[in-house]
Amino acid sequence: MPVEPEPSRWQLDLSQAQPEDDLVGVGADLEPGTLLRAYRAGLFPMGLGRHGRGPIGWWSPDPRGVLLPGDLKVSKSLRRSCRRFEVRVDTAFTDVMRACADSGRDGRWITPAVVRAYTALHQLGWAHSVETWQDGELVGGLYGLAVGGLFAGESMFHHATDASKVALVALVGRLKERGYVLFDVQILTRHTESLGAVEMPRDEYLSRLEAAVGREVTCG
Repeated sequence: MPVEPEPSRWQLDLSQAQPEDDLVGVGADLEPGTLLRAYRAGLFPMGLGRHGRGPIGWWSPDPRGVLLPGDLKVSKSLRRSCRRFEVRVDTAFTDVMRACADSGRDGRWITPAVVRAYTALHQLGWAHSVETWQDGELVGGLYGLAVGGLFAGESMFHHATDASKVALVALVGRLKERGYVLFDVQILTRHTESLGAVEMPRDEYLSRLEAAVGREVTCG
C-alpha cells in the first residue's frame, strides 16, 4: 500500500478557476504531500520558465484529455507491435523519467527537480512506470501517479517504433483488471486520440475524479 506523506502546507483547489482557464495557480512546492493534494483536486504542475524551470505553474485544462479504460483503440499493426516487446512495471522508474526529460525533445519540461519529486512519490508507492524492453534494452515507457481509481499519466517516450504505445496498451490492461475508472492524459494529442482518448469538460472531469480517488482498487 502507498505511504501517505506529510500533508501539504499549501491550499490547492479550483475555487478561483475560470472556465477554459488552463493555468489556475502559481507557486507552492513539489513535496509529496503537495503533489498528492494537487492531483486529488484536479491539478498538475509544470514550470512556467524555459524548459520547465520555475516558478511552478498549476494546471487544470478545460477541456481535459482522458482515456476511459474501456475505450482503448488498438489497431492491427499495434497488436503486432505488442508481441515485439517485453513489458515491465516499476523496474526502471527514474530511467523512464530521464528519458522523458531528454534535452533533445521539443517542449521538454521535466527538470531535475521534477525527477526528484516524482521519484520520491515512486518510493512512497504512488508513482509508477510501465516500460518496454527489447533485447534487454529500455526502448520506451511512461510514468504517472495512481491515486485510488485514478491513473494520472505524466509523460512517455520511445526509442523504437510503437514502444510508448505498447506501454500504454499494457497499462490500460492493468488498469481495467484492477478496477481503475479514470486515466487522465491531461491534454489531448493526436497520439493519445488515436488510442481512444477524448476531451471532457472540466466539471465532468472533476465529478469523475472525486469518485475515482475514493475508489478502492486491487494493488500489484
